[in-house]
Amino acid sequence: MTDELEIDESKIAPAPALPEPRITPNVGGGLPEAEVERITSDLIGALKTVYDPEIPVDIYELGLIYKVDLDDDRNLTIDMTLTAPGCPVAGEMPGWVENAARAVEGVQDVTVNMVFDPPWDASRMSEEAQVALNWW
Repeated sequence: MTDELEIDESKIAPAPALPEPRITPNVGGGLPEAEVERITSDLIGALKTVYDPEIPVDIYELGLIYKVDLDDDRNLTIDMTLTAPGCPVAGEMPGWVENAARAVEGVQDVTVNMVFDPPWDASRMSEEAQVALNWW
């Protein structure tokens, strides 16, 4: 009898992959990759602090951020949308997003563009948002 345990590796499930960020900044190319990764991570954290007051899910998980451009001077341009063009906070939400993004260390300037093409729909939500809203 042996004390060694035999493991059938074919029965071991692979480790789950880390979730991909829902946004990946378009970058000019002059910033170090590690800096871009840090800014991206910090930006996602900042965007997750911004909520539509009528929906208990942050704008990042709702899929309201369509595009992020980060230039070599660390200026951000963010294209975002709303769940509906007539949203009561349409005039305020870009300012909330701008303020959150400006708090990211190293970001020099932020421009937020409100876009409605393509229109937002529920397929843009993360699984986390779907669970929070019982959207199954």
